[in-house]
Amino acid sequence: MNSIPGNKEHPLFLKDLNHKNISAGMVAAIFVITGPTALILEASSNGNFSTVQTILWIFTVYVFGGLFGIILPMYSRIPIVGGHTLTGVAFLTTMTSQFTYHELIGSYIISGILMVLIGYLGLFSKLIKLVPKEIISAMLAGMVTNYMVNFIFSINNLLIVGFISLITYFIFSRWKLKVPPVIAAIIIGVIVLSLFYPLKTIQWTSGVIMPEIQLPEFNILSFLSVSIPLALLILSNDGAVAIGALKQNNYRTPIKQIISLSGLFSIISSFFGGQSANIAGMATVICSDEEAGPKEKRYMGAVVAGVLLLVFGLFSWKLIPLIQSLPKDFISIILGFSLLSVFGNSLHQAFSKHTMKISTVFAFIIALSSITFLNISAPVWSLLVGSFIARYIESNTIEKNREKSNKTA
Repeated sequence: MNSIPGNKEHPLFLKDLNHKNISAGMVAAIFVITGPTALILEASSNGNFSTVQTILWIFTVYVFGGLFGIILPMYSRIPIVGGHTLTGVAFLTTMTSQFTYHELIGSYIISGILMVLIGYLGLFSKLIKLVPKEIISAMLAGMVTNYMVNFIFSINNLLIVGFISLITYFIFSRWKLKVPPVIAAIIIGVIVLSLFYPLKTIQWTSGVIMPEIQLPEFNILSFLSVSIPLALLILSNDGAVAIGALKQNNYRTPIKQIISLSGLFSIISSFFGGQSANIAGMATVICSDEEAGPKEKRYMGAVVAGVLLLVFGLFSWKLIPLIQSLPKDFISIILGFSLLSVFGNSLHQAFSKHTMKISTVFAFIIALSSITFLNISAPVWSLLVGSFIARYIESNTIEKNREKSNKTA
């Protein structure tokens, strides 16, 4: 494997810090911390994970994700932000109740191995083409729909907090202010919540929870139902988004190395209870944008984000009880704001082609149904059925229509 190109001069990193890349790094870190953490808590609750397992999960993805986002940008001088997968964790909220904790660990390891192989063999672009991105988006939109419905119910149940947060989101969206609307809405929501709704008693952990190796269990069902969809979600919604942003901003992007290292860091994190540690899609978009300052110094925004994620992970054993003390409706509001752009983008992408109406509708409905058939979960059936219809039914129909129009002409 070729190494990521570095800068031979290696100037002092602190000289490249400026208010723009620091600001971008802070916003990226807040984005990676807020929504995904709430989703992990939801997934842990669905799977009846212990407090130690939950804290270990959060500790692992943020520590290794933070290290990923410190090492790579400092070496390559490219704003490669580390973290873990928001859409992957959203997917896992539907899976943790269907497999044991140790089966999930095994599926995470296999998912990381798949990414290493895909990166090393240069199969990233080819693999993404096998499953149309519209089908992946339809599957994701179907999985997220229930969270968006709960988002509206929770705004109604926690009316003052929900309404003020929503207005904040609209204001920041309308005037394109520097702070992302999602972050502004969550921060204002926390402030309003603390003023109007007293928190329940916090059950603080008695001491530091140290990381421990988690023993995996492997089986074909968890491979099909968890490993493959999780790898696809990371590659399509994080890898593809981040690499696209880097290319758009004219960075010489080492695709094979980024994907391979995302897989390697994910394998390491899996042994400690985390589902992945990979390049972060939207966070990389934030830190690679021209708003993050001069192009040659934007990598420090990624480093700032990595340091903040690392600190959050190291102190997660103390912070998670505080997050767990928040009302469930407020957690749903945070999830809703965090997934709003994911949901909107997924719907737009899924139904953007009029030639794929049937396949995307079936992929969406199947994912939304949460059915399990032959012990295989809904997301897998969504991908299989959607891809089959797109490739063998809709494409044939389009071809026949073309032939018919040519004969008529």
